[in-house]
Amino acid sequence: MEVRVEGLVKRYGRVLALAGVNHVFPSGALTAVVGPSGCGKTTLLRVLAGFVQPEEGRVWMDGRDVTGVPPQARRCALVFQNYALWPHMTVFDNVAFGLRLQRLPASEVERRVREALALVELDRVPGIERRRPKELSGGQQQRVALARALAVRPGLLLLDEPLSNLDAKVRQRVRGEIRTLQRRTGITTVYVTHDQEEALSIADDLVVMDGGRIVQSGRPEEVYAHPEDPFVAEFLGSTNVLNGTVGPDGRILPSSEGRLLFRAEDTALWPAGQSLPPDYAWAPAEVVDCLFLGHVYRAYVRLGDTVVLADTKARVGPGQVVVAVPRDRLLVFSGSEPAARR
Repeated sequence: MEVRVEGLVKRYGRVLALAGVNHVFPSGALTAVVGPSGCGKTTLLRVLAGFVQPEEGRVWMDGRDVTGVPPQARRCALVFQNYALWPHMTVFDNVAFGLRLQRLPASEVERRVREALALVELDRVPGIERRRPKELSGGQQQRVALARALAVRPGLLLLDEPLSNLDAKVRQRVRGEIRTLQRRTGITTVYVTHDQEEALSIADDLVVMDGGRIVQSGRPEEVYAHPEDPFVAEFLGSTNVLNGTVGPDGRILPSSEGRLLFRAEDTALWPAGQSLPPDYAWAPAEVVDCLFLGHVYRAYVRLGDTVVLADTKARVGPGQVVVAVPRDRLLVFSGSEPAARR
């Protein structure tokens, strides 16, 4: 199912939650929507589901205008942040809930419940269909919520912060399972999350929102490597921001006329006094701390009045260094408008 939104506007009192949103969610793809709290991503999801009506704009599904169509007639399934499982029902009855509302025969309900439990690999847990939600782990509850959504065979699957209640290790495992499941079923999926790593790792299409608007969208690799807006550049990754320009010799000079953005993984530390290749921008600095993150060391380096981050393979001790950034990894913006990448 291809989903298209045109000019969506939604207000809550004086708050403009959606400010003319336009986007095409490709058929069969997983689109991740990211942005800070209050940016409008959950409102967008609820407009797609039909739970919220926009004041302006249209929602199209496979070429059909569904703007005024109620949720139950949209072929959508929504997985909530808190899973919304019925605590007094068994796993089987939770998954069967939507099917019974459709008044399907009991034999068909049982077949599709077991099929959905198998899709999320809960059929491997003996007797799980007879358990109640309080008897399940967080990861198992999440899978039950997914199974309930998949059992009704939606054309569009909507996921609202689906892993936020899980611990870090379980999140990493379950997000991989969701990605595998989406590819296997081919269901068009919109996945709202505040976790940029989660979004970058599983999305076919990445949408970055801010202030009720889509600031940039595209393939995750392209959006990450080529941000078109200072907000996107700063929001994605561990980004350093300096007010400055690059002089003819490559030295970073303080300036109110430009903004330089570069990520921690692109920041190198050179010994003070050592000459640098001509394709680097640089500035003298001082290492003030260094923390071990598991896969890298992260150095905190004072550059003028600003502390910048640099990821290194080895621990760096306190002292004078030169911060160096390859010019092709330096994002240069003038005011709020993007300038040429240098």
